[in-house]
Amino acid sequence: MDLLDATIINVAGPSIRADLHGSYAFMQWLAAGYTLAFAVGLVTGGRLGDIYGRRRLFVIGAAGFTACSLLCAIVPVGAPTGTLILFRVLQGAFGAVLIPQGFGILKEVFPPADLGKAFGAFGPVMGLAAVGGPILAGALIGADVLGTGWRMIFLVNVPLGVLAVVGAVRVLPPSRPAPSIRLDLPGTVLLSAALLLLVYPLVQGRELGWPAWTLTCLALCLPMLLIFIVYEGKHRRSALVEPSLFGKPVFIAGLGAGLLLSAGLVGLTFVVGVHLQVGLGFTPLHAGLSLAPWALGIAIGSVLAGTYGARRGRRVLRLGLLVMVAGLAAQIVTLHHTGTGLTGWDLAPALLVTGVGTGLAITPFFDLVLANVDEHELGSASGTVNAAQQLGGAIGVAGLATAYFALLARHGATGAAERVMLLTLGLLALIGLVTPALPARARD
Repeated sequence: MDLLDATIINVAGPSIRADLHGSYAFMQWLAAGYTLAFAVGLVTGGRLGDIYGRRRLFVIGAAGFTACSLLCAIVPVGAPTGTLILFRVLQGAFGAVLIPQGFGILKEVFPPADLGKAFGAFGPVMGLAAVGGPILAGALIGADVLGTGWRMIFLVNVPLGVLAVVGAVRVLPPSRPAPSIRLDLPGTVLLSAALLLLVYPLVQGRELGWPAWTLTCLALCLPMLLIFIVYEGKHRRSALVEPSLFGKPVFIAGLGAGLLLSAGLVGLTFVVGVHLQVGLGFTPLHAGLSLAPWALGIAIGSVLAGTYGARRGRRVLRLGLLVMVAGLAAQIVTLHHTGTGLTGWDLAPALLVTGVGTGLAITPFFDLVLANVDEHELGSASGTVNAAQQLGGAIGVAGLATAYFALLARHGATGAAERVMLLTLGLLALIGLVTPALPARARD
């Protein structure tokens, strides 16, 4: 639900703007409001799970996310456009409460022998959702079920959310709250400010032409983050992010790898979708269906990794990166030879290979990163990993989309897409440099 709602606006935004008579800034904030609230609240959401119990926070997050989805769907025509933006911000905030609990619950419930399989199922769902979001959004808008149009992209969350809440209450065991841990409010403010200084200009900068204030915010982000780290080190008993996590090389390497992998995956998915619609004139439904082989490849790669690579985590991750490189190279070759005559069938084999590599890479990832995280660190670690991925996605979309539009006038649509794919290859190479610090196996 989270990744669907983070990506659907890329396809549904123009339809929503036309129906509600909003401005271009309104359309930008439909995506930016969700991203900001989600990224800023993730670490805090993970810590709340440590304090009050993960099942309780999971139920609260899922129920709130579902309710906000329904509110987004029923916003009437003629209502102030800020109404839908507000509901999107609240939706992102509840997502930040919900998502970090998943990692902690899996690690808390499953014994070490089965934990790799549990994470192996969790990771591919995220990858499929990230790629499948635009596909589903295009299909739902094109189908116009009962005249709902774009509203169905939010209504589809309601039955899923109800199932999640009922399933959590009936199936998940009660978590053990830690009343001795207190929420670090000053740390929350400092980290939120640091993330806001980074995410806000990244989301808005390209649309506004990178004015001076966006660059100032980016420059202030690092000092604010350093202040946060120093503060956390002096207040270890109530620290928002467990200071012990930063003494674990595996966790630090995993944060870097997760940020880069999300930047490449989310950014490239966005650019390919934009290229198909803006560069080649595909409809939203046509563009979404053209990305279907990527989602199919993720499913295949995930099954292969889960079946044959449960005890070869780092090897499987590296193999996935190599296969992704091969798929990207095939995409570049296909674009170069077909140009503006490209069809979805032309791109399908290369997208399928890229998807297989993506599935192989992300399946062992979470278990590798959280391999040596202690139980009292789970909520903090989960929120931090998710925050790094969300930031990576924002950076990837901002950076790769900016590069695509900057190159469009000089090199044409095909040339711009080819060069963005080369940049993505560079991100994958950086991940390869980080992987030696990860454990050879997901779980001994």
